[in-house]
Amino acid sequence: MLKIINFSKTYGNNKKKAVDNLNLEIKKGDIFGFIGPNGSGKTTTIKAIVGINDFEEGDILIDGLSIKTNDIECKKKIAYIPDNPDIYDSLTGIGYLNFIADIYQVDNKEKEELINKYATMFEMLPNLGDLISTYSHGMKQKLVIISALIHKPQLLVMDEPFVGLDPKASFALKQVMKELCAEGASIFLSSHVLEVVEKLCNRVGIIKSGKLVKCGTVKDIKGEKDLESIFMELDQE
Repeated sequence: MLKIINFSKTYGNNKKKAVDNLNLEIKKGDIFGFIGPNGSGKTTTIKAIVGINDFEEGDILIDGLSIKTNDIECKKKIAYIPDNPDIYDSLTGIGYLNFIADIYQVDNKEKEELINKYATMFEMLPNLGDLISTYSHGMKQKLVIISALIHKPQLLVMDEPFVGLDPKASFALKQVMKELCAEGASIFLSSHVLEVVEKLCNRVGIIKSGKLVKCGTVKDIKGEKDLESIFMELDQE
C-alpha cells in the first residue's frame, strides 16, 4: 500500500539531509509504528508521504502510484491526522465535515451515516453545530479524526494522534484503527507513546538522524525487552 524508495530530503543552504535514503514498505492490513527522537526525520517523512513537502531524491508510492507524478490520485486514497489540529475556526464542526466529505465526493447518504457513526463514537454529535473556534484542543483533534475517516481512506497517516484525547476517545480511536486494518486499509503511525506503539502496531521502524536503524515486526525488534528499552539503547549509541 505504501512504498518508500530511496527517499531523501534536505533543508537549508548546507544541504543537510533530514532524511537519508529511507526505504520502507507498508502492506495492506499493517499498523506500522514509525518512531524516533525529536528531529530524527519522522514529520519530514510524513509530510512527504501525504504530498505536503516535495523532495529531491527517491520516490513514494501509494498503492503503486507516485506521489510526485500522481499527487491527486494518491491523495484520494490517503487521510492525514497531523500532530496539531490546525483547522478552519470560522466554520461549524458539521460545516467542516461536510466540506471535507464534498472534497472527497462522498455520497450524501454515506456521508450522513459516517458522520453520525463517528461523531457518536467520539462524543461530538452535540457539538457539531458549534463554531470550531469554541472547541478545546481535544475536540478539534476529534473533529480532525472524524474528517479523516469519512471517506474511508486506504492509507491513514497519523502524527501523534492521541495527543489531547481523553481515555475514552483514545480507546475508540484504537478500535477504529484495528477495524480499518481488518478491512484491508493500512496505517502509518508516528508516536512518542511507545507503550501504545508496542501494543497496537504489528511492525515498527526506528529512525535516528534521518536514517532507519531498525525495522521489522514488533516481536523481532524488541525480543525479550520492551520497545522503550530498545529505543533508549539505540538513542544512546
